[in-house]
Amino acid sequence: MNAAQANATQPGAPQPAPERIPVIEVRDLVKRFGKAVVHDHVDLDVYRGEVLSIVGGSGSGKTVLLRQIVGLERPTSGTIKVFGEDPARLSPAQLQALRSRWGLQFQRGALFSALSVIDNIALPLRELRALPDNLICQAALLKLQLVGLSARDADKMPSDLSGGMIKRVALARALSLEPELLFLDEPTAGLDPMASDDYVALIRELRRELGLTVVMITHDLDTLVALSDRVAVLADHKVIAAAPIAQVVEVDHPFIREYFLGERAQRALQALPQPGQPAAPPPGEA
Repeated sequence: MNAAQANATQPGAPQPAPERIPVIEVRDLVKRFGKAVVHDHVDLDVYRGEVLSIVGGSGSGKTVLLRQIVGLERPTSGTIKVFGEDPARLSPAQLQALRSRWGLQFQRGALFSALSVIDNIALPLRELRALPDNLICQAALLKLQLVGLSARDADKMPSDLSGGMIKRVALARALSLEPELLFLDEPTAGLDPMASDDYVALIRELRRELGLTVVMITHDLDTLVALSDRVAVLADHKVIAAAPIAQVVEVDHPFIREYFLGERAQRALQALPQPGQPAAPPPGEA
């Protein structure tokens, strides 16, 4: 044992920071639609186990970035790797295998109106054609319960559901293939404050229990503060900051000043722990 190893084993000795493993790597990304530039040499990493929130003004390219990461749009140039693979360079079969490692919850749920709750959740499993239908239904019921709904809701149609229930069913479907990575597009949009708080608590619990990495697009400051480990800010066609919120607000940029330093933002940011203070427990966990 050398001196460095001996020191590391001493009680109270500082321990090396754990290695951060990138799950998503975006490098020199350019995206244009005709002459319109959406992304201009964007770089961004998402690390295993973190919640990274993406914010930006209208038209800043948040959803376009998400669509490129999941392989629904091709970059004009640059590279994107997810779990070390570039979706733009994979065959359809390889891309399907990669997509089974992530789940995506769309902004408005995007449930199929002609399918029941249980059939919406079971759809990704049925598309794989790897399990008998009775096992697929059992797995879908487990996911339904995982998001706080019950078997009584399984046969309901989307038109029978509240906004909060639609979000939960969409989340259950996103989790149906046991993903390692979860994409959330405006997860609390359209929810009242109580339903929004409940949904945030659910995401926090699932992230902890399932060990998820989460990429979230949101404009809601309360959701942002409650869930984010880091925030990536899109402005001027680039990622102008990617850091914990307390560091992002120190960046001198018009969008950051407007978004993070207004009166409403200041109320939300009061929930952040002050230097030297432990984080406050989430609502209901005090």
